[in-house]
Amino acid sequence: MIGIEQDIGRVWVEYKNTGSGALRNKLMEHYLPLVKATADRISAKLPNEVDVDDLISAGIFGLIDAIEAFDLDRGVKFETYCSPRVRGAILDELRTMDWVPRLVRSRAHKLENATKVLRAELGRLPTDDEIARKLVIGRDELNKIMRDATTVSLVSLSRKFFDDDSNRELQEIDVLEDLKSADPVAELQQNEIRDVVMGKLTKIERLIIVLYYYEEMTMKEIGATLDLSESRVSQMHSGILDRLKHHLKPKSQTQYTY
Repeated sequence: MIGIEQDIGRVWVEYKNTGSGALRNKLMEHYLPLVKATADRISAKLPNEVDVDDLISAGIFGLIDAIEAFDLDRGVKFETYCSPRVRGAILDELRTMDWVPRLVRSRAHKLENATKVLRAELGRLPTDDEIARKLVIGRDELNKIMRDATTVSLVSLSRKFFDDDSNRELQEIDVLEDLKSADPVAELQQNEIRDVVMGKLTKIERLIIVLYYYEEMTMKEIGATLDLSESRVSQMHSGILDRLKHHLKPKSQTQYTY
């Protein structure tokens, strides 16, 4: 083990002196298991349809950035320095991926098929426990799938029926109470915030947001990870919030005259 550490130490020194692409590749190969382990841990909390290879690919970009920015003189182990960057790169990529609707529909389809098969076999509606056994999943996961499935259920708003009180023909849309209608103003503001974060912030600014708000790291820990001082991270964080407020302020304070 000591021999391996000494060898990789020599590679680090030579790479920092020469910037050799071949040496960088050796470092990437050596630390690739760290990326895979991080991707596996994150993938374990996600639906099965998420390809762990996609997470590894995103983590590799974080590894490359960490290798290029790592300072041997700081006295910090590379694994400690690298892990938050790899994790941040994977989480950042996940938030830009449009896989949720596809996954929800896929799982809802499996639930529907299992229910139909069991109903045909049993001659009645199956219980939740029977459905869970059919899908080889636990009740908690089944409950989540059922909740998600409601988001893709289709209801015909033109379905007709007769009102018992007035004997008048009605359509579903005539009596449906819309309790989940999105507030267009709030939706617009959310879209603006997303556009600012994803489109107008730099990569390092997005990483600060991810590490601070999602990974709950301190300013000091973020500084050590990004090779910045704590005060610089705090300054950048304040600047990011000011830009967000400035971008949204004209919309929220618009005055209408008649």
